[in-house]
Amino acid sequence: MDKQLEPLFTPWKIGNCEIKNRIVLTSMGGTDLFGWMENNHFDKDGAKFILEVAKNNAGLVLPGCQPVYNPMFGQWLHTNKKMYQDLKKWMPELHKTGAKLFVQLTAGFGRSFTISEMMEKLYENKALRTISKPVMDLDKITASASPSPNRWSDKVPSRAMTKEEIQEFIDSFAKCAKLLQEAGVDGVEIHAVHEGYLLDQFTLKYVNHRTDEYGGSFENRYRFPVEIVKAIKEACGKDFPVSLRYSVVSKTKGFRRGALPGEEFEEAGRDMEESERAAKYLQDAGYDMLNCDNGTYDAWYWAHPPIYMPENCNLEYVEHIRKFVDIPVVCAGRMDPRVAAESIREGKIDGAGFARQFLADPEWVTKMMNGREEEIRPCILCHNGCFNMAHYKGVPNDQDLYDSLHLSRCALNAEMMQWDKHYIKKTNNPLSVAIVGGGIGGMEAARILKLRGHDPVIFEKSDKLGGTFIAASAESYKGKLRDLLEWYRRQMKELEIEVKYNYEVKTIEKFGDVPVIVATGSTPMILRKVKGHEKMIEACDYLLGKPVGEKVAVIGGGLTGCEIAYELYLQGKKPIVVEMKNDLVPQKGVCLANSSYLREYFQWKKVPVYLETTLAEVQDNQIVCLDKNGKAIEIECDSVISAVGYLPTPLSVSSSKKAYLVGDCNKVGNLRSVIWNAYEVAMKI
Repeated sequence: MDKQLEPLFTPWKIGNCEIKNRIVLTSMGGTDLFGWMENNHFDKDGAKFILEVAKNNAGLVLPGCQPVYNPMFGQWLHTNKKMYQDLKKWMPELHKTGAKLFVQLTAGFGRSFTISEMMEKLYENKALRTISKPVMDLDKITASASPSPNRWSDKVPSRAMTKEEIQEFIDSFAKCAKLLQEAGVDGVEIHAVHEGYLLDQFTLKYVNHRTDEYGGSFENRYRFPVEIVKAIKEACGKDFPVSLRYSVVSKTKGFRRGALPGEEFEEAGRDMEESERAAKYLQDAGYDMLNCDNGTYDAWYWAHPPIYMPENCNLEYVEHIRKFVDIPVVCAGRMDPRVAAESIREGKIDGAGFARQFLADPEWVTKMMNGREEEIRPCILCHNGCFNMAHYKGVPNDQDLYDSLHLSRCALNAEMMQWDKHYIKKTNNPLSVAIVGGGIGGMEAARILKLRGHDPVIFEKSDKLGGTFIAASAESYKGKLRDLLEWYRRQMKELEIEVKYNYEVKTIEKFGDVPVIVATGSTPMILRKVKGHEKMIEACDYLLGKPVGEKVAVIGGGLTGCEIAYELYLQGKKPIVVEMKNDLVPQKGVCLANSSYLREYFQWKKVPVYLETTLAEVQDNQIVCLDKNGKAIEIECDSVISAVGYLPTPLSVSSSKKAYLVGDCNKVGNLRSVIWNAYEVAMKI
């Protein structure tokens, strides 16, 4: 192991509980031990994931947050005694690994509860709202400190919780903690004065306008989380550890308005001055650890950093707050292990929190310890599989119900939390398999085929593997994507998969009866009806190095276009975005944490954005567009980049029963759809 990493593997204590190392798995929805958005039960999938992480040298593991009041079916978590008995039987297996387990308990979401279109319809129809209450009581589960707008929807506002409801939650926290203690759990974490969840909504002045003992003064705003820890300590004893998930600063301008790194703004939530006081106050109330980052759902990119956020984005804030408490603090959020190790060595933080990297590769800590870091499949911070709650103008959470109920899967790791349908099954009939196209889809199919015992051969028309992902990973801030590309190329070498370069296949007939996987990807859409379209530069051509001028119009405000505009701005250019829909990044599968960063960045930097606008003509020094009323708009620019989408480009497979289309040549999607589809096709052969 690299000596620089050694501080990560030193013991520490939370209260009287000794943790073997400083690696902390922080909670992710969907990795729960008692089920997620379903009837509470001991969840074998959640337990499998937690155990896998513990076996791979995490010191402290925290399953997904467990609502003490289940949003689905309205069950109180302390009422199902059997699942605690099942947990007790499982705990010795967990403890064999040497890891410690804290279960995260949450009061819920309040105004941050993710509302879908279906929920809007339930809420707006009084009859349906009444009928659906036993399954989903939206009035109760969205209740907040004060009446306030929901983060996702204008149609489902939050009412103020009653004092009786607050007390019911406090009592349930204590009862759940006692049952967990009796089951052999090492501690609990309270979720959360963090990220704008319900408890945090009570502490934040822009949300809490109460006039009773739970609002107004500093002490009143923090009363709810304080009473929770006191109730737990009374039930479980002072030596039972209680951690608190804590946002150091809110980084929030107001409802649905976050503040980006480096931006000057007036804090609407918790600023550092208040946090210095709050951290000490919460410690003195009885909390034994602060598990920290920043942000709220209104500034979601701090707690769920996309690729655009700087690495270690929360570290300086957590290091600062550590000076004001005597209890350990953990920092999470795009943490670099070596930077974390140095901060721990200097005594600036006590533990390093990691989450999504465990989904991409549960063995990554073991590989790092053994000097095999090049074998780690990197998380690329895309949120496509683990947390793809999308939101854009006029649309609440645009997420399939299946995705809502199955969080914490991984776009890059098709097996993660899908072990029942995605698993390596050795073949009894090894075959040679031709794969046409060496992009991510082709390489993933080849990898799975080889692991199953087949003999895949990739036919790649260029001189390198990667396909369009070479361009997709080219922007300056996409180092993690380039790491993924190198991981795939390394896999091809390590698995000794044959690759025939500079070999263009125009028909699959030449392969005869050999099974063929076609992974030829897609081609850019060309706006042929637009006069002067030939003057435009295609997005991939720009990303692969084609030069552009100073002032660049980007046609298409989806994810590709916005990321290109972001890169142009970072390079000192002057981008302009033209989008025909009423919002930027108006697409399913792009997490709000990612899309809101881009939208708010362009607002901050005053990047011109033309919504509900279509391109009519490309001229030498300008473009002509039409607004939603048909009015012509002339926009000066030096170059025009086309990012309006892609079309599948499959080879014909109609004559073959042993041919399969994979990835974008079948249906244009994202990296998740490409990898999962490639995995599934490779399992069929």
